[in-house]
Amino acid sequence: MTLFLHEIKQNRLAFLIWTFSIALMLLICMMMFPEINTGMEDMNDMFANMGSFTQAFGMDRLNFGDVMGFYAIECGNILSIGGGFFAALLGINALAKEEKERTAEFLLTHPIRRWTVIFQKLLAILFELLLMNMIVMAVSALSFAFIGEELAVREFLLLHGAYTVLQLEIACICFGISAFIRRSGVGAGLGLAALLYFLNLFKNISSQAEFLKYITPFAYAEAADIISESAVDMHLLALGLLYAAIGIGTAFLKYTRKDIAA
Repeated sequence: MTLFLHEIKQNRLAFLIWTFSIALMLLICMMMFPEINTGMEDMNDMFANMGSFTQAFGMDRLNFGDVMGFYAIECGNILSIGGGFFAALLGINALAKEEKERTAEFLLTHPIRRWTVIFQKLLAILFELLLMNMIVMAVSALSFAFIGEELAVREFLLLHGAYTVLQLEIACICFGISAFIRRSGVGAGLGLAALLYFLNLFKNISSQAEFLKYITPFAYAEAADIISESAVDMHLLALGLLYAAIGIGTAFLKYTRKDIAA
């Protein structure tokens, strides 16, 4: 597991920055809730009259004055976007960076098979994402206690579980793409995550774009649906896991046969 530990060590600064930033923003948002809760009735009326904007972010289905509704809208967007971007960065750089930094040939001269390289790099990505989500969940749960609000445990776990799967799916898709590129793919990874996010917004606004829910992972991690229905769409989640598996399979098929640039 030497390569696994090397990947964890190499990514530790990025991991700490992204985890700290997401957790801090969630904590700040939750600390603001008691102060802004007094004017929530007026805000709910305002949001109800904002048309497509309200529908895009699911604010037409949630009560902004309820702590879980507030958490789903404000904190949910922070975790889905921030976590999605971090997952994309981890996945898109995993294999491509070896050729970009001219270390691939040196790495593969060691008595280690390519599939082992792929497996340990993938394992490092999954470990970092799971650890980040555990830390963020702990900070979020503590923030409810700090402000004296009751945590709806079922909805909280479903919401964070969906975000975790979302991040894993994006990371695995980008991991598969990483096997094809030889230079930095940061732009491609972040662009893909942003595209998937905006596809979900478009799906929420237009009934004619409902089919997009089968493409974007943000559909099964829709906070408004999870909080209002106390459930996750398991069919869409299973489809997301299938896309993740395809990304992983693509990485193995391509990288084990790839001509590595010296």
